[in-house]
Amino acid sequence: MQFDPNELDHTAVYKLLTGSVIPRPIGWISSISEHGVNNLAPFSYFNAVGDDPPHVMFSTGRGNNTNKDTLNNVLATKQFVVNMVTEELTEQMNSTAQAVHSDIDEFELAGVTPIPSLKIKSMRVKESPITFECELVHHYFLEDHKNGGACVIIGRIVMMHFADDVLMDNYKINLENYKPVARLAGSGYAKIGEIFAVKRN
Repeated sequence: MQFDPNELDHTAVYKLLTGSVIPRPIGWISSISEHGVNNLAPFSYFNAVGDDPPHVMFSTGRGNNTNKDTLNNVLATKQFVVNMVTEELTEQMNSTAQAVHSDIDEFELAGVTPIPSLKIKSMRVKESPITFECELVHHYFLEDHKNGGACVIIGRIVMMHFADDVLMDNYKINLENYKPVARLAGSGYAKIGEIFAVKRN
């Protein structure tokens, strides 16, 4: 079957896209408002986009043409932290996906510990074994939208934090200790399953 996204209901497009592009890493983004309120929210439209220098991206939807707190904070402060999500943090991460008032501190809501970053004001999640301090370098609002669209955020990593037990020799990551989770469609999530190697020619 073929589908022209311009002729489909938005819900259908969302289901087809998020059910096909899987698994997706989760960017658990922490930011801080201009008034000093911590914010923490997960985004599965997230990935690394380059390493020279290191950059990451995430995209935040704008339902009803309304910015989420994360987007408002990042545009105002030009900073954010990516906290990587592990199996042990899945429930806490999920609790921060709900829409709450901008005065609510989602660190407290999720029961996780805010700790200072070294180069930016946004706090980090202490329980996350890998965190990236980022500075905003670019943002782009999707054009020709019908429901508010989304805003793509690109940030430059200015500091990396790794727990000792997720690192091996030569900067390699110990996946058995890291135990990351990824987003699937609907309420589905995935753990690291069978790993196989394919050598490049």
